[in-house]
Amino acid sequence: MMKQPGRKIAVPISTTQSNIMLKPRALILLGLCFAVPAQAGLFSDDDARKNIQQVEARVLKLEDQDKQQVQSILDLQGQIETLNGVIRQLRGQNEEISHGLQDAEKREKDFYVDLDTRLRHFESIEAAAAPKPVDVSQAGDAAAPSDDPAVEDRAIEKAYGLFKSGNNEDAVKALQDFLKKYPDSGHVSNATYWLGGAQFALNDYKKALITYRGLLKADPSTAKAPDTLLNIAACQQALKAVTQANATLKQLIAKYPDSSAAAKAKKLIAAGR
Repeated sequence: MMKQPGRKIAVPISTTQSNIMLKPRALILLGLCFAVPAQAGLFSDDDARKNIQQVEARVLKLEDQDKQQVQSILDLQGQIETLNGVIRQLRGQNEEISHGLQDAEKREKDFYVDLDTRLRHFESIEAAAAPKPVDVSQAGDAAAPSDDPAVEDRAIEKAYGLFKSGNNEDAVKALQDFLKKYPDSGHVSNATYWLGGAQFALNDYKKALITYRGLLKADPSTAKAPDTLLNIAACQQALKAVTQANATLKQLIAKYPDSSAAAKAKKLIAAGR
């Protein structure tokens, strides 16, 4: 075959030469492929490390907040328990005072029931005796009392009736008159005790204190001694003599430990009164 003028003949590149030319490019591309992921992995590790540090900081902060909240809750629970203890203590004191008042009311009621029974007995005696009226036309107010027991019983009954009804002013006069007329009567202790009660009801605490002390001096073995000491302490309290009142209450407890008045005295001391 003849060569045509003006044409260039393309010489084909062999497969081996082509492979030789592609190898450097492949190596470069392969290097880039390894370099890019490695660099990307380096940045990812730094970011992850920063994220972990941030998360750890947040966790520590939340833990601190939780600890503070738990401590606050524990402090609040402690305060609540303390308040509950105070409330229980106050309830116990109120119950003791309430029981003391109930006992005092029952004791007073029993006393009045017994006294009413005895007074009715006196009335029956008086009706049976039919005493003659006392002639005081010549003696006036200074007339000597009758020797008739019924007259004496009627006088104490009248005085007590005034005291029981709350007519304390007239009760004071009637009881003082009785004690003056019948100094040797078997009703002297009761009359003196009621006189002190009437004076106390009139807020005449000084005279009531003198009356109660006079009762213990005149009749130390009276059955009313424990209640009289309790009333003396009440007069001292009313007169702001707190130290003396506490001393009287302690004396009552020591001298009559098994009396109901001593039980009430203990409660008064415990209550700080």
